[in-house]
Amino acid sequence: MHFIRIPIALLSFLCFTTLSAKADGWLTDYDAALASAAKQNKKVLLDFTGSDWCPGCIRLKKQVFDMPQFKDFADKNLVLVEIDKPYQKTLPAKLAKQNEELADQYQIDKLPTIILLSPQGKILKQQSIFMDGPQGFIDWVNSGK
Repeated sequence: MHFIRIPIALLSFLCFTTLSAKADGWLTDYDAALASAAKQNKKVLLDFTGSDWCPGCIRLKKQVFDMPQFKDFADKNLVLVEIDKPYQKTLPAKLAKQNEELADQYQIDKLPTIILLSPQGKILKQQSIFMDGPQGFIDWVNSGK
């Protein structure tokens, strides 16, 4: 009897994690990200993206978010959240609804838009243009503006 419970519990955990985290370290569950940021005292980066159709979004991912310098910085300083609005792939209904609500909440009218939040969820800054390379992004996060 105990042998059956362990695999089922493990399977349930793995299913939950795949829904809230992507393989590249980006979370998709906004509430879980805020809780994690508060616990770790890290800032939250929201990336509003059209991952499969938006040229600026694809460029930002390729030239900033996929770079080792960004990944090292983010691992130490940020909780990453992807808020995606794809055209070619279908998101689970709950995730699509969350992403629509967040786009409304933060009044997103252009992609890509990135928002930096405090560990408590307060907006620190917002940007709707592409940043030049990982160092430009790191400078933006670290600047007081």
